[in-house]
Amino acid sequence: MDSSAVVRTVVRDRLEVVVDGPDPGVLRLGLLLPLSGALGLTGPSGLLAASLAATELNVSGVAGRQVQLVLVDAGRLPHEVARDASGLLGLVDAFVGFHTSDVHRALEAALGGRVPYIFTPPHEGGSRRPGVVLLGDSPGRQLAPAVRWLVERRRLRRWALVGSDYIWPRAVHRVAAGIVRSLGAEVVAARLVPFQGPAFDAEEIVAALDRVRADAVLLSLVGRDLVLFNRAFTASPPAGRVVRLSGSLEENGLLAAGGDDTGELYAAMRSFAGQGDERRIALAERHRALFGGRAPVLDAYAEGCYDGVHLAAALAAAGRLTPAGAQPGTAALLASADRGAWAAAPLGPPRSGGFLARADGLDLTVIAPL
Repeated sequence: MDSSAVVRTVVRDRLEVVVDGPDPGVLRLGLLLPLSGALGLTGPSGLLAASLAATELNVSGVAGRQVQLVLVDAGRLPHEVARDASGLLGLVDAFVGFHTSDVHRALEAALGGRVPYIFTPPHEGGSRRPGVVLLGDSPGRQLAPAVRWLVERRRLRRWALVGSDYIWPRAVHRVAAGIVRSLGAEVVAARLVPFQGPAFDAEEIVAALDRVRADAVLLSLVGRDLVLFNRAFTASPPAGRVVRLSGSLEENGLLAAGGDDTGELYAAMRSFAGQGDERRIALAERHRALFGGRAPVLDAYAEGCYDGVHLAAALAAAGRLTPAGAQPGTAALLASADRGAWAAAPLGPPRSGGFLARADGLDLTVIAPL
């Protein structure tokens, strides 16, 4: 079966669901993925990962119900995504997905705690409304161990911060400045580039970083902006001597940038395709068996989406897929040593912690756990 046929078996069209109305005999999950916009290159991988999870769940069902995914393109403007998601209130049991944090905040306000909402990627931290579950890491948890590793082993003292101008990168800049200074290093430049607008002048930014003699650049650019910057940087004089660390670089973004052979591009994420642990190998095998070897790489964003769908099903099976029950229910599920709580999830609960990887051509090679 090809990937499009697999997707068609579990994904419902949003407008058809609106016309058909509620179906209590089905566990419906609104699937929020960036199929366009800055993160659009990661959306296809997430769609296949979510479809894999739903296919696994439908082998035996969730409390007698089959799982359906109702797709919403979360790569558009925040108010557009919030409008379409709000139109599914009363028609879906929960929302699951990844997208930028400006979209996340608009969704959180529009949904108003009326339905569980599982947000799976790295996030900016802070408090959330009832029903909002965060599976990813905050900037401090994600980046502090990686920055410390690089400062201690590479003696990097002069750091620059470059990100897209929206919620998550702003939070990264605030937190990262404190991390860098706590390690005895200094921030010599900080730059936020316009987000979701015309392409920025990456060459000008690279030249500015060279002028301030940065040893390292912490990147919170996302999607196509990260691709544009890395392409410009690898063609510049500082490429072989300045370290770049990203909290959003995954395999599909590295492929889009044409790879990197400088030996100085690092990524800190929850998982990487080639890390080689038992769970990741099993997930890759399941993904390959269903979609074949030519499907988009199953990156960290996609793995988070896979885990988010299984988490929603586990909460539903426990009777806790409600606005009041989602947060405490998730905490209980993740802390439980009882494998039965994840009986419908072949690979068990989501992983904790993360990894530091280095770009090696078209691959990201794990070099340290975080």
